[in-house]
Amino acid sequence: MKRWQKILLGVAVLAVGLGTAAYLNRITLLLAYVSFRGSIAVAANRPVPWQEGPARAEQPPAERPPNIVFILFDDLGINDLSTFGGGVADGRVPTPHIDRLAAEGAIFTQAYAGNATCSPSRAQLMTGRYATRTGFEYTPTPQGMPRLVAMMSRELQPDQPPVEYDGDADAAALPFEQQGLPPEEVTIAEVLKTRGYHTVHIGKWHLGNAPQFHPNAQGFDESLNLDGLLHLPEDHPEVVNARVDFDPIDRFLWASARFVTSYNGGEKFVPGGYLAVYWTDESLKVIEANRNRPFFLYLSHWGVHTPLQATRADYEAVGDIGPHRLRVYAAMVRALDRSVGRIMAKLDAEGLADNTLVVISSDNGAPGYIGLSGLNAPYRGGKGSFFEGGIKVPLFVRWPARVAPGTQVPIPAAHVDLMPTLAAAGTAALPQGVAIDGRNLLPTLTGSGTQDRADAPLFWSSGYYKAVRDGDWKLQVNAKQDKVWLYNLASDPEERTNLAAAQPARRAALEALLAAHHRDSRKPLYASTLSMPVRIDKTLAEPFEPDDEFVYWPN
Repeated sequence: MKRWQKILLGVAVLAVGLGTAAYLNRITLLLAYVSFRGSIAVAANRPVPWQEGPARAEQPPAERPPNIVFILFDDLGINDLSTFGGGVADGRVPTPHIDRLAAEGAIFTQAYAGNATCSPSRAQLMTGRYATRTGFEYTPTPQGMPRLVAMMSRELQPDQPPVEYDGDADAAALPFEQQGLPPEEVTIAEVLKTRGYHTVHIGKWHLGNAPQFHPNAQGFDESLNLDGLLHLPEDHPEVVNARVDFDPIDRFLWASARFVTSYNGGEKFVPGGYLAVYWTDESLKVIEANRNRPFFLYLSHWGVHTPLQATRADYEAVGDIGPHRLRVYAAMVRALDRSVGRIMAKLDAEGLADNTLVVISSDNGAPGYIGLSGLNAPYRGGKGSFFEGGIKVPLFVRWPARVAPGTQVPIPAAHVDLMPTLAAAGTAALPQGVAIDGRNLLPTLTGSGTQDRADAPLFWSSGYYKAVRDGDWKLQVNAKQDKVWLYNLASDPEERTNLAAAQPARRAALEALLAAHHRDSRKPLYASTLSMPVRIDKTLAEPFEPDDEFVYWPN
C-alpha cells in the first residue's frame, strides 16, 4: 500500500470513529484525496538562469522599439485601488505606486476584462480574439473539483440556490492537462518576437499545463511559471493565513495547494519567497539582463486570488483592520502596489523608463465568495457575473515617450484590444489570415487619432450567459434563468434600473447583435460541468434572502 493510501485510510478510520455525518465523511475523504493526489517531488530553490541580452546596445533605448511590461493582477476589484478615490478598507490602505503610474500616463475610464473569470480573460488579452473564435470559453478545472464544490456548497450554503453539477459532462470531459489555449492561436508574444523582442513570462499562466499549451510553446522565450496555489507555505514563520471556511472553492484550494514553481517547464522547485515579492525580484533581474534589447515582460501576479495569504510585515503595516480576512487581503494589495513601485524604480535606474510601455490591469473583478463587500464598489456584481463589478477593471498605460501624463481615455476598451494595441506599439504586424476582434487603441492613447468604437461592440460569453455593450447600452441574457437585463450606462452606470421591459426596441437590437456574434461561433473546447449561483448585491458571507438577485454562472 502506498503512503498516500495509508494516510487516506487513516483519515477514513478516524472520521468513522468520530461518528461524523456521512456527508462530512465524504467531504473529508475527498479533500484528503485531493491533497495527496497532488503530492509531487519539489526540489529546493535555485537561481533562475535568465538569458543574458547583449552586453552593449546597438541602438539607444529611444531609437528602438519600446520595451513592454504588462502587469496583470488576479481577482483585483476596481475599488481596491486609491486611484479611483477608493481603496481597501474604506481607503485605509492606499496604492501610491499604482496611483503614480496611472497619473503619469493614461487611465481608461471604461475598461473591461475579457471575461468574468480568469482563463477566458487571459486568452483574450493574449490573442485579441473572443471565445467565439478560439473556443476557450471556460476556466479549466481539475478533476474532482466540480463534484466536490457542489457537495460542499449544499452543506455550507443550504439557504442559497443549489449549485448544479453535471456528472455526465464531467465524466466525458477532457483531462485537466488537455484543457488549454490551442497551439495554433497566435499570441502577442509570438507577434512581438517577429520584431526582435525577447519575451518573458513570470507568474500565473492558466492557459494549459501540457507542453503544447505552455508559455514556451506560445511565444515566450522564458517562463517562470506558477505550478502551485500557495503564496507561501502555510506553516512559514512569516506568513499570515486567512481561510474562508464558508467558501467551498477556498476549501478545495487549500486542500490542493502547493508552493512550487518551474522554469521553462523543467524540474519543479520551491520559489524564493512570498510570490509577489519573489516574482518582482526575478522581474528586476529580467529587466537588467535585457536592458540592451527590446523585451516584453508579462508579470502575471497570483494576488489577490485566494488562498488569502500575506507576509507578516505587510499584515502589521496595514494596521488593525477587521475582519481578519480583510486585513490579510489589504496586506496582499499592499504587496502588489510595492511590486509596481519596484518595477518603475528599476526602469528608472536602467535608463529605460522613457521608452518602456507599462500596462496594468486585472483579469476580472473581485469575487463575492471571499465574503468582503465593497471591493468592486460602486458597481454591482463581481467575479462570475457580467454586471459591471464582475468585468470592469483598472487599465492604466504609462509610456512617457508617447503618452502624455494625465491622459483620460473615456471610450469603452477591453482586454481583447490589448493584443493589437501592444503589437502596434511594438511596430509588429498582426498575423496574416487570423481574424482579430480587438481594436488598436494606440492612436487614442498617443493623441494621434481617435477611436469611438461605434462599429465594434464589446461582447462577453460564458455558455448560456451572454452580454454585449453597444455605445452606452448594455444587455445581459441568461438563458438558463430566462432573464434579461438592459441598462443605459450613461445615465445608470451602476446598473440599478433594468429597462428590458421598458425599452423593447433597444432590447431587440442588442439581442440581434448577440445573435449575429454567436451565429458562426466556435464550439467551446470543453464542456461546462458546474453551474453556480452568484449573488449580485451580497457576498457569500451574508445570508441568502428570497428576493436577492443572482445569476447562474457556468464553468
